[in-house]
Amino acid sequence: MIEVKNLTRYYGEKCAINNVSFRVEKGEVLGLLGPNAAGKTTTMRILTCYMPPTSGDAWVAGYNIWEAPMEVKKRIGYLPENPPLYHDLRVEEYLNFVAKIKGVPGNRLKSQVSSAIERAGLTSVARQVIGSLSKGYKQRVGLAQALLNDPDVLILDEPTVGLDPRQIIEIRQLIKNLGGDHTVILSTHILPEVEMTCQRVVIINEGQVVAQDTPENLTRRLRGTERILLELDGDTRTVEEVLGRFPQITSREVEKLSGNGHVRYALEVTEDIRNQLARAVVESGVNLYELRSEAYSLEDIFLHLTTKEEEAVA
Repeated sequence: MIEVKNLTRYYGEKCAINNVSFRVEKGEVLGLLGPNAAGKTTTMRILTCYMPPTSGDAWVAGYNIWEAPMEVKKRIGYLPENPPLYHDLRVEEYLNFVAKIKGVPGNRLKSQVSSAIERAGLTSVARQVIGSLSKGYKQRVGLAQALLNDPDVLILDEPTVGLDPRQIIEIRQLIKNLGGDHTVILSTHILPEVEMTCQRVVIINEGQVVAQDTPENLTRRLRGTERILLELDGDTRTVEEVLGRFPQITSREVEKLSGNGHVRYALEVTEDIRNQLARAVVESGVNLYELRSEAYSLEDIFLHLTTKEEEAVA
């Protein structure tokens, strides 16, 4: 549905994105994740044919951004970070106006506006003036205008910025529900956004793609290890002797817990050794209070990859 090949964009001498490549399958929700100024918005503006790349190519819904930009635009619904709203119009009036601009046929205009209002959860405020709405509802109006032409592709740039926690949950669920009917690219620097709404993630840092996969696969690939947390008390020399029996342990961090005299080990291992480890610790006479595996979060992955990228540049 979307194919991006080696997109590069310069602003003067500054390179905003460099050889960015990825694919988005039909009906997929893809998270474009990166810190501020990573190149996410530049990538989205190129895909919406708002601006051309310096070099590279892309296809959206089967159309090339160089050869058929108007066909691309017809098949895209775009929600920029700041929705293009007219605050003095009522919600329904505004959506009718935008639908006409987008070329929605007259015989379908009423049904398309009604459908967008319903899907964006705006039924209760359809007759209200946009300027009187909360920021969460204004964001919904922006999303409704992106849905008006029933686009194949939705491109959403930082859709929950500035919303309160309840509004964020509502917008995330709304976006998640749009997957399947539409192919969605969601740009964000908020890690939970991707974890809660996206099936795949492209991590971009300093204008370059540093990883792309499902969050689960990225977790498995991170350092090729698993993490085990071990809380116990006893002679640390005995504990170290026990841990030394396991070549599967590639690294360890030790933390003394205040208040109870316990010690916590964070172990990175190449395979699941919880059963063998628990048995060995107990048989050594050390008191075992906790032993559990801990999955790497998307935040761990993001920090690992972006830190690695920064170190490489340095």
